[in-house]
Amino acid sequence: MNITGKTKVLGIIGNPIEHSLSPIIQNRAIAFLNLDYIYVPFPVMGDSLQVALDGFRAIDVQGFNVTIPHKQAVMPFLSEISDTAQLIGAVNTVWQTPEGWHGTNTDIDGFIAPLKALNRDWEDVTPIILGNGGASRAVVVGCAQLGCREIKVVGRSLDKLQQFKNSWDEQLLQAKITIHPWSDLNDTLPHSELIVNTTPLGMSPHVDKSPLDDQQISLLKLGAIVYDLIYTPRPTLLLQKAQNQGAIIIDGTEMLVQQGAVGFQIWTEKNAPVDVMRQALLDFLP
Repeated sequence: MNITGKTKVLGIIGNPIEHSLSPIIQNRAIAFLNLDYIYVPFPVMGDSLQVALDGFRAIDVQGFNVTIPHKQAVMPFLSEISDTAQLIGAVNTVWQTPEGWHGTNTDIDGFIAPLKALNRDWEDVTPIILGNGGASRAVVVGCAQLGCREIKVVGRSLDKLQQFKNSWDEQLLQAKITIHPWSDLNDTLPHSELIVNTTPLGMSPHVDKSPLDDQQISLLKLGAIVYDLIYTPRPTLLLQKAQNQGAIIIDGTEMLVQQGAVGFQIWTEKNAPVDVMRQALLDFLP
């Protein structure tokens, strides 16, 4: 890759940003298609967001991803936001237009891609989502878009769960959200065909943690899908134990790849080499 004055700049903003694997995925795709782009990680402090976006405009950055803690904070600085991102309440992909910065959320595309590949009828599936933080919002919208009519959200704090439920317009979502304390899992797990972990429990370096204990994992329905958004380690302790229980397991690598592929297509107007991007990630992960 030769960087010249004609090379177009893409990137990702966040704080911290050192952990991001998006540059590995995106630059491998750029090189594979021999495009004159480069994708750069930019550490941006919370109080510097406006300055950063003004600087990006000044140096003609074509587009960028957004990660923690800016996914909500970036929204007031955008001239247009997709309906999906408005519903989720967060933006992770931004691109430049003559009218200003436009934003969307491709996490939802990443989340549902491996589920769509299973060719299930999702209308009668009532997923259980573990956690009610920012990551769970794209999962809720993804489940609704798949066709799930009811979505169960499980959390530790009843107050935060209620705030989470109240933050949704269920008519726009076209799905019903019910909230449940962690103690309800013993009753709900045996009946669910899809369980999604959106919590950080089990993420490296805390690889000995799991959001479900052994007794709860023993309650999983045979053939249930257990989806952990964590991609390091692969597999998490949750997924190892769920697989031993007869579950179908999905980790977070495919979500990361697929959401990145959608962003790549927005920025470059080229079909993303998804297999190449996936292999770049797998080559890097331990």
